Amino acid sequence: MAELLLSAPGKVILHGEHAVVHGKAALAVALGLRTFLRLRPCGGERLRVHLPGVGVRSGWDVAELRALRGRLAADFDESKSPSTEQLDVLKEFAGIAADASAPDCLAILAFLYMYLAISAKYGDVPSVDITVWSELPTGAGLGSSAAYAVCLAAALLRACGAISCPLKDGEATARWTEEEMTLINSWAFQGERVIHGNPSGVDNAVATWGTWSPQIPIRKNHIIKKGREGLGGCLVACRVPTLRILLTNTKVPRSTKVLVAGVKEKILKFPAIMNPVLDSIDAISQECQSVLEAMAANPSPEYYPVLEELFDINQHHLNVIGVGHPSLDRLCRVTASHGLHSKLTGAGGGGCSITLLPPDTTLLAVEAAKRDLCACGFECWETDIGAPGVTLHSSSSLSAQVLQALSES
Repeated sequence: MAELLLSAPGKVILHGEHAVVHGKAALAVALGLRTFLRLRPCGGERLRVHLPGVGVRSGWDVAELRALRGRLAADFDESKSPSTEQLDVLKEFAGIAADASAPDCLAILAFLYMYLAISAKYGDVPSVDITVWSELPTGAGLGSSAAYAVCLAAALLRACGAISCPLKDGEATARWTEEEMTLINSWAFQGERVIHGNPSGVDNAVATWGTWSPQIPIRKNHIIKKGREGLGGCLVACRVPTLRILLTNTKVPRSTKVLVAGVKEKILKFPAIMNPVLDSIDAISQECQSVLEAMAANPSPEYYPVLEELFDINQHHLNVIGVGHPSLDRLCRVTASHGLHSKLTGAGGGGCSITLLPPDTTLLAVEAAKRDLCACGFECWETDIGAPGVTLHSSSSLSAQVLQALSES
């Protein structure tokens, strides 16, 4: 088979963090930062994988993998969660501790599960070298594991012939059919289950379809998965125009589980106060979606002040429900000093924020904001939202940096 080059985006939550757990809507959109995968045929009956971002360089004999697959094949299915027994066998095979939770261990485990499951259902994957390199930081709530799982699913499904190769000679990029992307998404979700146990499914859906795609129609309450509390909340993957942003990582570690529990405790303690706040966050999500729909039809600068105001209101609400942090307050003050508007994205308590960059934002203002944010010890990227989902590339369509990262062996 021919060499494959493909990529999938990360994601950010525009509005609705935490409220979605309690039955409200949230807007999840694809991020301009991407994960890239290169698959190359190789000889020697070996499967090799290189993940430089998490320090993984591993290889296995194909014959050993086939024997392992034979022990587990009866239980592989894209509609069924990986079993504890399967994962225990894979951990033993790969020399991973039973309680391992480090990114490198989980990445190997997801790779082995997806390789064995996909080849069991669709036929042998030939001997290949796979390298995955990402622009996304790990553990920052930006969907890095989902982008990884989507890239793996697409590459492995293509390698065993389960999906087509839509890239034609002379084309820079191509996308799969809706049916094929549905298959990619279902297997990527299994990879996410290996890594996270009980993921929502929104990260892999955004990484598969993106947010500027006919596969994600413009309509309110596009349900991907019900809220985890079972109260009917939904995550909305919304079609959006391409919007420039600054993405900033405060590098402050936080526990999503602890933050979610803290919000729930506040709601139980002060229901008459907190429930209206959640209702207001829900209204912000709905209003933002309406604005983005209007911008998709008419990308006028007049909409940006509305988006900025929604950012400000929601950031205050997120502080009220207890998921703010002094680092995020400082970040908002820094960007405000440059006339820019920011809000946290994801779990809060540190983590990442997004800053809207309207079309009239000058290069000097952006550079000054980035300089001041970095002086605070933060990490900052100028990128965009509204990116395409999983995409097949020709080598000419990728930057020299990406090609170099994928070519190092």
